[in-house]
Amino acid sequence: MQQRKLNLLAATTAFGLALAGVALADPVDDTLVIETDDGPLEISTTAPAPDHLKGVMDTIWSGWHYRETETRALEADDFDNPGMVFVDLGMDAWNEPMGTNGESCAGCHEGPESMAGLRAVTPRVDERTGALMGVENYINACVTERMGLEAWGMTSGDMKNMLALISMQSRGMLVNVAIDGTAAPFWEKGKEVYYTRFGQLEMSCANCHEDNQGLYIRADHLSQGQVNGFPTYRLKDAGILSAQQRFVGCVRDTRAETFKPNSDEFKALELYVASRGNGLMVEGVSVRH
Repeated sequence: MQQRKLNLLAATTAFGLALAGVALADPVDDTLVIETDDGPLEISTTAPAPDHLKGVMDTIWSGWHYRETETRALEADDFDNPGMVFVDLGMDAWNEPMGTNGESCAGCHEGPESMAGLRAVTPRVDERTGALMGVENYINACVTERMGLEAWGMTSGDMKNMLALISMQSRGMLVNVAIDGTAAPFWEKGKEVYYTRFGQLEMSCANCHEDNQGLYIRADHLSQGQVNGFPTYRLKDAGILSAQQRFVGCVRDTRAETFKPNSDEFKALELYVASRGNGLMVEGVSVRH
């Protein structure tokens, strides 16, 4: 027991020193203009904080502003953005007759542009079921109910490819998730998770992304933790990540037993975190370090 206490003290002290040993670094003052096949597209990456954050922060910033020059440049050109490979894979799956009776996404929805706006308003409470649903949940509803297939894993390649494609249809649209009405209890649950300390390090989401945003922890410039850029191509992982997949990594870094993607906790947390970015634009598939 004594050794465990000593280990915890050492870990907590090390984290404190990592934050205390560097100066505040403001978000980079830059403008994201993406070169696309249809011409330049300017993305609003900063906005006034939504009303529920008044008193906490005045301005919200996309995580794009906290990344290095080279990383920001990758997102600013679709040809250079490595995440676009997964969008193409999603397009292939969209047109594939994969259902038990040859059903395809295109057979019901025609082009993926029919999904425009979905990413900007999810997670949301589904009117038919009353369940809190993200884009992945809607994908699996089609996969199981309309195609007669086994549900895709929430962080599987098939799921993230389709998530990337659908998210791209909302690129440039303002994030506007509902937090009132039927969404209110889910939002409150997500807020509770956000401010709860987890793990041996006893840290919450807010400790990094609210209290210490702008500081460096080792080589990582702490952002506000916005999710308007998800799914994102993460250079460190050489692959695409969903928001809830990133939540797993964050909780694990506190040395806690993490919730699983699609858990009630992470779905509620995604709603709450998305609401902190209401007013930012969906970036489609972003690039982070």
